[in-house]
Amino acid sequence: MEQMLNKFDPGKVNESPVFIAGLARAGTTILLRSLYQTDVFRSLTYRDMPFVLMPGTWRKVSSGFRQEMTATERAHGDSIAIDYDSPEAFEEVFWRVFYGKQYIKDDYLESQILDDQACEQFRRYVASILASESASKNLRYLSKNNNNLLRLQGLKNSFPHSVIIIPFREPVQHALSLLRQHENFLNIHSEDRFSLKYMNWLGHHEFGLNHKPFKFTGNVPPTVSRHSIDYWLDQWASAYIHTLERAPTDSIFLSYEDLCQNRCETLARLMMRLNIPCSKDVAESISQAPNHSVENIDRKLLNRVQHIYERLMAVKL
Repeated sequence: MEQMLNKFDPGKVNESPVFIAGLARAGTTILLRSLYQTDVFRSLTYRDMPFVLMPGTWRKVSSGFRQEMTATERAHGDSIAIDYDSPEAFEEVFWRVFYGKQYIKDDYLESQILDDQACEQFRRYVASILASESASKNLRYLSKNNNNLLRLQGLKNSFPHSVIIIPFREPVQHALSLLRQHENFLNIHSEDRFSLKYMNWLGHHEFGLNHKPFKFTGNVPPTVSRHSIDYWLDQWASAYIHTLERAPTDSIFLSYEDLCQNRCETLARLMMRLNIPCSKDVAESISQAPNHSVENIDRKLLNRVQHIYERLMAVKL
């Protein structure tokens, strides 16, 4: 319906979209919100729900009953407030609907190789999202999608001039944050079955009752308990060794600690790389989560993630 009812030329879509792809809890949301505030980008927002595959048609239909809402803290309990105009990771619905059988398995999410048809269909989808805004704005597409770690080269094949940003975080604190959110969403999903269905519909399997680990080529999902920090450290190691070895060569690795501790300088360097006007105002809401002590970590695993972290720090923005 979207393709038939709305006229847009996918060949004229802005060729420099920005894709934020990293493990959850790496600062992907605060980075998305910071870039979105520059008014240079178009992202899917809560106003595009629930018809995220037909953004142009839905905007026309819903324009007569638009409402405002008071920003409220999201379910993660991390002080990030959302309203209808907040950008969010709804792009994954496209991949789930059209290509879910390729990568959504019973117990894991598998890395994808996108063929020419998938790349072209994704280009048309991005074109429809951009076309739902005024053409005079000439906005660039901005996406935050953790599952895009499974298809980084496919994104680059779809948009050769795109910029892929891979945020990363100190591994122990990152793994601890993942573990805490996993336990948080286990409780949420147990008490509210709709929230579980909602996450499955979105294609979000980061944590909770519907958690599915990433399975990259050559790695085996860990067998230790998901209530153990070692499980999440193993997930961290698999994800970031994969990105170091397989991400397109011009990808930007962005340190969460740099983003929080030197927010103005880090965002200024990033915006220069993205060729967008630098604005210090967008950094005002960025703050670092407190660190917590952790014990009983497998020593061999700890050495492994620290080595990977050193490699990431050597190539960071």
